[in-house]
Amino acid sequence: MKKLFLSCYLLLPFYLAAQSPLDVNESTLKVGALSEEVLYYGFCEGDQLLFSFEEVNGKELKEVEIIEMPSSSKFMDFKTTNIATKTIQVQHTGIYKFRFYNGAVGGRICKFKIQRIPSSDAAKNFNTTVYWKTIFDTTYYEVPERYLAKSDTAVENVVDQVAKVHSFMNSEGDKTTFNFSLPANTVSWSYYVGVGQEGIQAFARATANLSKSAGPALLKMPGYGPLAALALGGASFLASIQSGENVNYYLVQGSVNANGFTAGTQYSYYKKANVINDFSKMDPIPGNLYFCFYNDNYSKGIDVTVKVTAITVTKTYATRQIRKMDVKTHLESYLKN
Repeated sequence: MKKLFLSCYLLLPFYLAAQSPLDVNESTLKVGALSEEVLYYGFCEGDQLLFSFEEVNGKELKEVEIIEMPSSSKFMDFKTTNIATKTIQVQHTGIYKFRFYNGAVGGRICKFKIQRIPSSDAAKNFNTTVYWKTIFDTTYYEVPERYLAKSDTAVENVVDQVAKVHSFMNSEGDKTTFNFSLPANTVSWSYYVGVGQEGIQAFARATANLSKSAGPALLKMPGYGPLAALALGGASFLASIQSGENVNYYLVQGSVNANGFTAGTQYSYYKKANVINDFSKMDPIPGNLYFCFYNDNYSKGIDVTVKVTAITVTKTYATRQIRKMDVKTHLESYLKN
C-alpha cells in the first residue's frame, strides 16, 4: 500500500506537466499614477498557479505581489518591467490577491496572464470567480444623556394691591406708577385692573364662579384663582363691567418709559386702555414692568385694584446612560464550488 501511495505521489508532477494550463484571466490593465490595482481569483488545492507580466512600454512598475488571502505573501517583485512565468503551488483552496502598485507620477500599461493547472480532472471545473458579501459589524456603547427628570408648575401671585390715583385738582397730581418684576421661570402671566368697589366685586364674582366649576385638582393648587386660570388659557369667569369710575392705564417696561409717562414726554407701552376694569393674559416680559395710571376726573380721586399672577415652570434635569448602536460594514470575499 505504501508503495502504491509513493508511486502516485511521484507520478503527480508528470500528470500536472501533461495538463494544459487553463486560463483564469489574460488582460491589459492600466495602473494610474501613485495608485494601486488589485484582482482576486480563487484556486483549488493542488493547483499550480501560473503568472506572467509585462509593462507594455518597458517602464518599471514599483511592486507586483501575489498574496494568499488573507495576508500570506507568496510572491513579490520590485521595480519590474517583465516577469516570466511564475509558478506557485496552491496548498489550500482559497482566494489569491494580485496587487499592482505604481509609485510613479505617470501611468503604467500592464499585460498579464493568470493560469492554473488543476491537480485532477475533477478539479478542472473549479470556479475561480470571487464573490463578495456585505458583513455588518454591530457594537454597542453607552453615552450620558441629559433628560428632564421633573417639571413643577406653580402659581405665584406677584401683585395684589390698591393704587390711589388722585384727581387733577389734588396737589399730588393725577398720575401714579408702581413697578414689579416677574419671577424667574415665568411661562405666562395675567393681570387685573379694576376701579373702586365695582372692580373689586367683579373679581369676587369671578372667584366664586370659578370655585363652583373648576376641578378639585386645580382648586388644590396654591394660589389658583381667576388670573391663574386666565394665564393657563382656561375659563377665568372675569367679565368687563359697564358702569362706575374709569381709569386710563398703561403697561410699560423700564423706568425710562415710566418717567416719560409721568413727565408727559415720549414713551412706549405694551398695553393701554381707558376702562372700569380690564384683564389680559400676557407672554413673559423681562426686566422691571410698570403700571402707569391717569385719572381724568377733575376733582375725584379713585382707588385702582391691581392684581398680577404668574405661572412658573421649574425644570429639574438629571443624567442617565443610554445604549447606542454603531454599525460598520465591510466586504468579505468567498468562493462558490
